[in-house]
Amino acid sequence: MTADDRDAVTRFLHQADLTLSGLDSPSLRLWIDRRDDEIVGCTGYELSEDRAHVLVRSVAVSPVARRAGRGRELARFALDQAAGDGARTAWLFSRRSGPFWESLGFAHADRDELATVLAGTHQVRLFRRTGQLEREIAWSRSLVQAG
Repeated sequence: MTADDRDAVTRFLHQADLTLSGLDSPSLRLWIDRRDDEIVGCTGYELSEDRAHVLVRSVAVSPVARRAGRGRELARFALDQAAGDGARTAWLFSRRSGPFWESLGFAHADRDELATVLAGTHQVRLFRRTGQLEREIAWSRSLVQAG
């Protein structure tokens, strides 16, 4: 995502009912998928200060692009990029998409542990400040390849 994409990405994520906090921050890595100059997908993450953990954010696919596996591709792309950045564990918040994340190897996780290891991320700071953290469901998975 470039600075020129910010308004369109903000609209896209707002329509997907995803967190907008920190979209203009250099600590949020965000990629967009376009078709005919329209955003049809998005994926991203924020790294912890020690770079060992990543908070997956902004994974969304527009209704016109759903059912073709694009969400899974975007999520895997973000996870691969995070592993390449040295992250060892991926975390996320999701109250609605548990089965999707489970299919990618995520399992229920301790919300307080997520909030501790990723305390400096925009989403965690927002959720603490607004009281939303207590309502969230945390998920995690290792990014370290076995063997």
